[in-house]
Amino acid sequence: MEKGNHSEVTEFILSGLTDRPELQIPLFVVFLMIYGITLVGNGGMILSIMIDPRLHTPMYFFLSNLSFCDLCLSSIISPKMLLNFLAERKSISYTACAVQMVLSVFTHVECFLLAVMAYDRYVAICNPLLYTVTMTRQRCQWIVAGVYAVGFVDSMICMCFTFQLSFCSSNIINHFFCDIPPLLALSCSETRINEILMFTFTCCITVIIFVTVLLSYVYIISTILHIRSAEGRRKAFSTCSFHLTVVVLFYGTLLFVYLCPTFSYCMDTGKVASVFYTLVIPMLNPLIYSLRNKEVKDALRRAMNKLLTNS
Repeated sequence: MEKGNHSEVTEFILSGLTDRPELQIPLFVVFLMIYGITLVGNGGMILSIMIDPRLHTPMYFFLSNLSFCDLCLSSIISPKMLLNFLAERKSISYTACAVQMVLSVFTHVECFLLAVMAYDRYVAICNPLLYTVTMTRQRCQWIVAGVYAVGFVDSMICMCFTFQLSFCSSNIINHFFCDIPPLLALSCSETRINEILMFTFTCCITVIIFVTVLLSYVYIISTILHIRSAEGRRKAFSTCSFHLTVVVLFYGTLLFVYLCPTFSYCMDTGKVASVFYTLVIPMLNPLIYSLRNKEVKDALRRAMNKLLTNS
């Protein structure tokens, strides 16, 4: 891979989801609503978990960090995307593009957090007597700190390798944010090493984590089926089914985007898949974890009553 001379390109143009003028305003309204729901849902989840002592458990500690990641990931992408729906010139500076890619660390962190949450449920359901000993407060804090550290290192490596490339022909990124596959397709340098690196990272991290999560749920479901109480089985299945739904949606779209070759048809389909893991899933997570979760609904109700009383 040759080291790029970045003087050729000082900014990029984001093509967005579509170039059809008649769709810009409707899409702006749709994604503004998605972003608003994401802010309210994840912000409310974090606030409820912080102020309610009943939710100061490992599961909700991890869930609050998941909400924080969703909030940050959506805020990195949505404002610029919304602005570009209304702007005539959809440009992003070279530096801002690099920063956006670094801040995609929250995608990497969410990958690990979902796995950690699966492990937490595995211990709680399969080894309940050891749960309080295994998932101590300090251990949970160290796990989350390690997840953020690994995610940051991962995103920095990806960014450094991507921005060593030369971008000297077209500067139009076929995407609605700065991501690795469309930038590789845009580069005039040899990208084979970058593609191998991206494929390796995706396989070694995302695929292995995904398989580990699925195996954890095989053990969890097996244990649930042996629970004698019908109410106990229902509650356990209810909690795990929501998490498994998020896992399949998140990892499925992520794997499609990063394992798909950089052909034009694949890039266009990849944009739609990216909408799911960057914008739709961050909106759905607080809804999935709260609407069918009695503890969270009660906490939200108490938080709202407290705010109304104080006001």
